[in-house]
Amino acid sequence: MERVFRDTAVYWRSPLLPDAELLTAEYYGQEFAPHWHDSYSIPVIRAGAQTYRYRGGKRLAAVGSIAAINPGEIHTGERASEHGWAYRAFYPSVEWMRGLASDIAGRRVDVPWLPDDAIIDPETADMLAAAHRMLEEGADLLDADTALTTAFALLLSRHARERPQPQRLLGDGVRVARMQARMAEDLAQAFTLTELASTVGLSPFHAARLFSAAVGMPPHAWRNQLRLNRALAMLRRGAPVAEVAAATGFADQSHFTRHFKRAYGASPGHWQSA
Repeated sequence: MERVFRDTAVYWRSPLLPDAELLTAEYYGQEFAPHWHDSYSIPVIRAGAQTYRYRGGKRLAAVGSIAAINPGEIHTGERASEHGWAYRAFYPSVEWMRGLASDIAGRRVDVPWLPDDAIIDPETADMLAAAHRMLEEGADLLDADTALTTAFALLLSRHARERPQPQRLLGDGVRVARMQARMAEDLAQAFTLTELASTVGLSPFHAARLFSAAVGMPPHAWRNQLRLNRALAMLRRGAPVAEVAAATGFADQSHFTRHFKRAYGASPGHWQSA
């Protein structure tokens, strides 16, 4: 009888993958709220199955698949099997991925873009999982680095393409960008939807509707995720969790912890201790 997975997540880091987190996790009840990462998210499903909403569709990642998420793209996540799911995930930076893609191409290339659907490629998935395990177990640096580079080179050479050029901003796109800039100015400053809407000359209803349609989440949720992304950098530097919560505009530490766990599957203290 297949066992039911628990909600456990271990974040850690490796000198072989700079400016990045790695995650070894299994989940049953965890339901990830809509969020994004400044980095890539490259989970390899090792057991069970996961479903997630991403780029306008509901995706399924079963055993042996790679549920790749491109940087800045909003997504969710929850179990797709009765027992939950387990995975090993990399969160490599845009700079690291672009550097490797440029090495492969022999010229500087744009940011590599991975497919919208889960990648079905057992060979690449196994190589990524093996490299992840070697990094976690502290294997010989040369062996681990070779495994890491080879696995990601295979992923990029088989499945990546250069990132599509963004569409030209129209009038409404300009308004959305102005709202984003306003919310990012001071993450601790409180203001109403009415005040935000007034900066772009819209009613609160139309401002919220426009923003949600363009971005994929309402303004308050987008701002909370931006707060979380800023918080990650502070946590990496060793700032106390309570200080990070206050500096990034959360009401208190428990409010911060609740949002952090919904997005990343672990408490900020546990994430930082890695």
